[in-house]
Amino acid sequence: MLTNEIQRELFAKQDTSYRDFQAKLIPTLEAGSMIGVRTPELRKMAKQYAKHEDISAFLAALPHVYFDENQLHAFILSERKDFSQCIKELILFLPYVDNWATCDQLSPKVFKKHRQELLPYILEWIASDKTYVVRFGIGMLMEHFLDDDFDTIYPETVSKIRSEEYYVNMMIAWYFATALAKQYKATVPYIENVRLAPWTHNKAIQKAVESLRITPEQKAYLKSLKI
Repeated sequence: MLTNEIQRELFAKQDTSYRDFQAKLIPTLEAGSMIGVRTPELRKMAKQYAKHEDISAFLAALPHVYFDENQLHAFILSERKDFSQCIKELILFLPYVDNWATCDQLSPKVFKKHRQELLPYILEWIASDKTYVVRFGIGMLMEHFLDDDFDTIYPETVSKIRSEEYYVNMMIAWYFATALAKQYKATVPYIENVRLAPWTHNKAIQKAVESLRITPEQKAYLKSLKI
């Protein structure tokens, strides 16, 4: 089976020191679920396997056993050129994403050309009860809708999300920090009026102040708004 072939190749590229390093960065996963394949190697494999005639068998073999398989899966989907195909495969995969790294590195290139078709899916993901589906939805809103396609309805939508999950709240903070850098006038009222949960509010300010895209004057003002 292709899945077995892929696992053998992953183990052939194993770097145990890198595995141990990754285990510290992703504490929500058991160390035994990591093989330790470096990201550039996984991206090369993804380009290869994305064209494999039997790749659908690997993509359907969910849940995967190893973190590295999830990473490879994410990179394969990121290579997809057909929007409809990508969305179908993504909808199957997202419920099995179980860590921040796979979630954040899953970024299909084809989305750039299909933003308006993507938007309804983003709004569905944000409303999910699964931590990394919500995180992914916010991430896609941050990546694709803070520039030319920005609308004030998007930060409004994100500001209403309430969660007990650290990895959701961190993404909300990251979203608002990035929005402050790109759409300051439209975003700063959410901080001024304390529209976010307290921890997320302060984390968004912290992340914004760390940004090189925020002016010294803006940073000083944002610091004054900490609670």
